[in-house]
Amino acid sequence: MDFSFFVIQALSGLASASALFVIASGLTIVFGVTRIVNFAHGSFYMLGAYMAVTIVPWLLEFDRSPTLFFVGVLASAMVVGVLGVIMEVVLLRRIYRVPELFQLLATFGVVLIVQDVVLKIWGPVDITGPRAPGMRHGVEILGQRFPAYELFLIFVGPAVLGALLLIMHKTRFGVLIRAATQDREMVGALGVNQAMLFTGTLFLGAFLAGLGGALQIPRLPANTGMDLSIITEAFVVTVIGGMGSVPGAFIAALIIKMLEAFGILIFPKITLVLVFLLMAVVLVVKPWGLMGKPEVASGRAVLPEGILNLKGFSRNETVVWVVLTLALLLVPILGDTYKVKVGIEIMVFALAAFSLNLLIGNGGIVSFGHAAYFGVGAYAAGLLVTGPLKAPMELALVAAPLAGGLAAALFGYFIVRLHGIYLAMLTLAFAQITYAIFFQWVEVTGGDNGVVGVWPSRWAATREVYFYVVAVLALTSIVALRHLFYTPFGYTLRAARDSANRADAIGIDVKTHRWLAFIVAGAAAGLAGGLYSFSKGSIDPTMISIAMSIDFLMMILTGGIQTVMGPLVGTAVFHSVKDFFMPLTDFWRFFLGVSIIAIVLIFPKGVVGALEGLRERMGRRAPSPTTPPAVARETA
Repeated sequence: MDFSFFVIQALSGLASASALFVIASGLTIVFGVTRIVNFAHGSFYMLGAYMAVTIVPWLLEFDRSPTLFFVGVLASAMVVGVLGVIMEVVLLRRIYRVPELFQLLATFGVVLIVQDVVLKIWGPVDITGPRAPGMRHGVEILGQRFPAYELFLIFVGPAVLGALLLIMHKTRFGVLIRAATQDREMVGALGVNQAMLFTGTLFLGAFLAGLGGALQIPRLPANTGMDLSIITEAFVVTVIGGMGSVPGAFIAALIIKMLEAFGILIFPKITLVLVFLLMAVVLVVKPWGLMGKPEVASGRAVLPEGILNLKGFSRNETVVWVVLTLALLLVPILGDTYKVKVGIEIMVFALAAFSLNLLIGNGGIVSFGHAAYFGVGAYAAGLLVTGPLKAPMELALVAAPLAGGLAAALFGYFIVRLHGIYLAMLTLAFAQITYAIFFQWVEVTGGDNGVVGVWPSRWAATREVYFYVVAVLALTSIVALRHLFYTPFGYTLRAARDSANRADAIGIDVKTHRWLAFIVAGAAAGLAGGLYSFSKGSIDPTMISIAMSIDFLMMILTGGIQTVMGPLVGTAVFHSVKDFFMPLTDFWRFFLGVSIIAIVLIFPKGVVGALEGLRERMGRRAPSPTTPPAVARETA
């Protein structure tokens, strides 16, 4: 390889870094001001591309000039900016002070809605945009040809950075953005109209995402997978650079894309894992990113701040749960094969969701990557059975929780040293590293094809018998986890959740307790993954994907993070709803997204939490049998 080749490779890295920065800068600004973890930022990027492949060709029919091309690009970004304002007014204003978990899920609901809207309007086929007029040729550099449009993109990133710095330092709006990034509560105390500030910020952030998408159309076709493919990289850039730091995002984008450009030459299989490995290293060494600062306390609710219901079951509640358990156990006798399959999946996912609620509900530790431990357990069990050892199911189901627990011990050792959104992002980073390893280690894991032939032992080969195997292991584990909530360890974990400083002051080793909670939760999720692999008969990387982690979060949110038994109800409801809507329509994502947003806005305490709240209100209104009627009326 000669010097010219490395120059071309460096230029390619610079062009990709410039394009990535344009997108990530919008996410950085939005988070810096609003503290919203905006998963829908990738949707704005996708909408920018689709708007551009619609608007730009229409404009070029009048005159195929570079001016009209870029007018179309800017017009597309403006439309997306307006859509960002609509999302801010309709949705985000209602969730600014809620915990990050609720924000992530609400904006993920927007992602699902946008995906189906795009499918309805533009269809599932990729749409190729026009090439930029005047930049269709190649430029010769050291004997190598390099696309002129790529050279143009190299200068776009610095130009956007310069424009943003001018806005930040020379305009009142920019000064307010910088002030809100440092201390949002103080900005509000000084009388600044925060609603207008947040609306303007969302317009700017969505505009930049749309601009990034529109600029891609000469390079990439507009497609329905653009949103999720870019959002993880944008998150990585934002976190590595430092939440709210635009120069930090620029530096992070350069580092990531240059590492990718040359890393692929040295070790091609490292490309998927490299960016997340870099994010993990940066967060461990410098917890607030390269140019970020520690988070300032705000008025946002802390999750869950003492609202976990730890009262024992009443007699009526005990009867209800016993009846429901017996009804579940009767499914293989009274139901068909499909219902048995659904029952197995509900119990498996209920165990995984319950283990996640140990972290979130009991420990206040928001994990965006819990599917990592579920997937590690599934792969450990599946590879033992199908690999050279040809181990029996019984040994594999012992190995699954051990593998999940070991992975959680390794990742959790670093994760528990962080707080807030940085902790959540590090859980996502480790989950994506795990995903990349299993996806690219084709010789062992089968890559995206996965591993097939993961079947139970002969005595448990029928689905009905395996149903009871899952019932015994999953329900026993759930009961054990619930009991853990009532032990001194559970109370100590909640003390650290409600006030880590106070817990530390009275001698509680907060990090160790959180680390142990990670290990227990990882082991339980690993067991769930092992059980799921034998139910499905195969394993693949989707078990470790972001979508699976989001599903687990939705299960506990649906049931109620504030409750102990909510994950069980949430899993049943969420799984049943997905099974109900998916066969009815091709646009099931739209209805699922609307359901997610409705739960966040209307039932933030979930199904069980809402029922408990209703019962408490009715209990307060009902007069005591010994209360005189007159006193009861006065009390009412």
